[in-house]
Amino acid sequence: MGNVNLPTPVALAGGAICILGGYLLGVVTGPETPSRTTALVESYDDSTSRLCLTGDSVEDQEGAVDGTLCGIWRRTEGNDSRPEPGDRFRFVSLAGDPGPDDDTGRAEPSTMIYGDVVR
Repeated sequence: MGNVNLPTPVALAGGAICILGGYLLGVVTGPETPSRTTALVESYDDSTSRLCLTGDSVEDQEGAVDGTLCGIWRRTEGNDSRPEPGDRFRFVSLAGDPGPDDDTGRAEPSTMIYGDVVR
């Protein structure tokens, strides 16, 4: 049996096709990424970082109650801006297991809101 040598361009093209095929397979079968949504700020409590958002896009979010999504606002370091009622806010939310009962005796899901005010 003899040695078979491929020309370099053919070997590089084959490698590129394999990488592209792996990428496409990952995009098609991989997990869905969360979509960023824009809503209006209803209220923000600076002492607890509790942010409440409202709007049509909030109604479909997990953890929204009566068209309002409330949760703990997580933001990037160095961001000192504070949301004001009426500001447009672009966000991604993650709802977790219900937290401890509040004063009303009902457990609410713990929701994290990641995002910032749209300027």
